[in-house]
Amino acid sequence: MTLPARLFGEGFRIFFLAAGIFGLIAVLWWGLWLADLVALPPSAVAPGTLHGHEMIFGYAAAAMGGFFLTAVPNWTGAQAAKHLFIASVAGIWLAGRIATALSGHLPPALVAVIDLGFLPVLGAKLLTQLLKRPKPQNLMFLALIALMEAGEALVQADWLGLGWGDAGRGLRLGLYAACAMIAVLGGRVTPAFTRNAMLREGVETGLPVSRRPLEAAGIAAAIGVALAALLDLPEPVTGAMALLAGGAQLARLIGWRSRWTLRQPILWALHLGWALLGLGYLLTGLAAFGIGDGFGALHVLGIGAVGGMTLAVMSRASLGHTGRALVAPRPVVLAYALIPAATLARWLANAWPAAHDPLTLTAATLWCAAMALFLAALGPALLGPRAVTRPPVGPAPPFRPRPNVAE
Repeated sequence: MTLPARLFGEGFRIFFLAAGIFGLIAVLWWGLWLADLVALPPSAVAPGTLHGHEMIFGYAAAAMGGFFLTAVPNWTGAQAAKHLFIASVAGIWLAGRIATALSGHLPPALVAVIDLGFLPVLGAKLLTQLLKRPKPQNLMFLALIALMEAGEALVQADWLGLGWGDAGRGLRLGLYAACAMIAVLGGRVTPAFTRNAMLREGVETGLPVSRRPLEAAGIAAAIGVALAALLDLPEPVTGAMALLAGGAQLARLIGWRSRWTLRQPILWALHLGWALLGLGYLLTGLAAFGIGDGFGALHVLGIGAVGGMTLAVMSRASLGHTGRALVAPRPVVLAYALIPAATLARWLANAWPAAHDPLTLTAATLWCAAMALFLAALGPALLGPRAVTRPPVGPAPPFRPRPNVAE
């Protein structure tokens, strides 16, 4: 099989590579610009807005696309997307990145049309696959994708000078929608993967427990935060929702046996990313009531929760779907640890204004190192053929129905 055929044969390959490469280049360029070493591309928008936009609708959207194009056919039994579709939708995503970067030289309407194209095309394909076996808990992801697209529309409308546009609110909505997806998906895969690993090692008692009232509260509150941004509700409403979301996520984590995962980085990375999701929501809620800095809280959600969980899921899926053992290579383990370190540095940059610039550059450096390590360790797996045999990961567990998630 040729490299292009392999690369566009499975959605996770091209999009996880794209997320890693773009996450590295975009933040590296941002950091070099902050250090006055390079100029930004000729964009028509303010640098900070451009940076936030590209991390949400560039990096996070690519990671999300790779996951859904791989997981949804496994959930539903639908035919996986064909090479031509994967190549086309990846091209649309890339065109959006180029159009945004060069928006200073392009008509604003053209930039908007190009950049707004990715999520609807992806969502339409996922709809056809989800309808093969429609379940409300899966169809809800289409609503969350629509919320992300609404955030992108608010941003583009602002850049077009339309009265209803609001780039700041659009970026928050896009981030909150991505976090709501994590609240749903992470709440499925984190305890499920932990349970599967414990069973493989013969552990029969004290398995992770998911409590329905907490799950429902955590998911509803996370979606509520995104809806509050969409509807431009008063800040105390958003803050109350965020506090509820954060408390519920951390309460859910208590029952997931996090301490047991310390021996397996590929698991504790999920637990750590989830903890940062809960912490980010709590900090966002407190900031809405005048306690702490809201911008720093957004970076805890963006770097810690979205960055940490996407890195954990991308690395696991890259190994599992290429026939390799579910054991994180050492460079990836280091990458897992660098993401929370980057989160702390970026949060401190806002909490300690006197050291804002060096701490921001530190956060950018740590993030770039994490992306580089991910690409160096797992790029060959994403580019190469599937392993002939998958090494054993432990004794086979007793038969139990598997959760509705993709390993």
